[in-house]
Amino acid sequence: MPSLKVSDSLPVRTQFVFFTLLGDYILPNGGRIWTGDILYLMNLLDISERAVRSTLSRMSRKGWISPEKHGRRSQYTITPRGHALLESGYARIFEPNFTDWEQTWHLVVYSLPEKKRKIRHKLRKQLTWLGFGRLASGTWISPHNRQAELNNLFSELKIEAFVEQFSGVHLGPSSSLEMAKRCWDLQELETEYQDFVARYAPKYEQYLSQFNKNQCLEPEDCFIQRFWITHEFQALPLKDPNLPTELLPPGWIGSTARDFVTDYRKFLGPSANQFVRDLINGKGHLSQ
Repeated sequence: MPSLKVSDSLPVRTQFVFFTLLGDYILPNGGRIWTGDILYLMNLLDISERAVRSTLSRMSRKGWISPEKHGRRSQYTITPRGHALLESGYARIFEPNFTDWEQTWHLVVYSLPEKKRKIRHKLRKQLTWLGFGRLASGTWISPHNRQAELNNLFSELKIEAFVEQFSGVHLGPSSSLEMAKRCWDLQELETEYQDFVARYAPKYEQYLSQFNKNQCLEPEDCFIQRFWITHEFQALPLKDPNLPTELLPPGWIGSTARDFVTDYRKFLGPSANQFVRDLINGKGHLSQ
């Protein structure tokens, strides 16, 4: 998978970048886009044509997008499988803060034989993505009821015979707060959130100042900045279990970071979205 660095951004992978483009801009605008327009947008993000074409081919083989020929031109459409993947991902990334917890814990208990080691690794990865924390070997917990998502996951991995789900109240002897600290490394996550906010706050303040002075913001620049803050932020909520307030440290910066990203995206959104809409509708860069 091609890797690269983009300006002052963190190292990124082309496929992950393209998923952000699909979910944030292509899916809300009809789910299809000409190849030339893809290359144009990805070039704005400093990603080479060679890397993009390789990624398009790979994602087509996996069934996330589908190519269509129109004479000498080609167009890509998000498939139903890709649509479901993007929607579930964005629902998790932009999930509202958990403020109304009924003190119920949800458990997944599994025991997979050694011959299913690769599936066990996939299961652990997906449980982490859904916000579960490892309580003990083969036992994962979450304050969220993810039964529907879990049932789909178990069916997809074909492991229904090896897993069980439970829901109940924690009776001690440790406190729920102590158990949360045991299952999730909130201190490390807090450091990542702090670094993220510090990296983007100066640019946000600059744009806000320009806006308040009625200085025009270039649509292309709005697209690029909004794209990267979204792309880099999405790795954080996928590590963040989105715990209820009573299980979080005082002044949890994760909530601040979510609000910051929401404000940033709303602020740049109108110009960035119009820029991409004009492109897709043939009013911007000339598609090839």
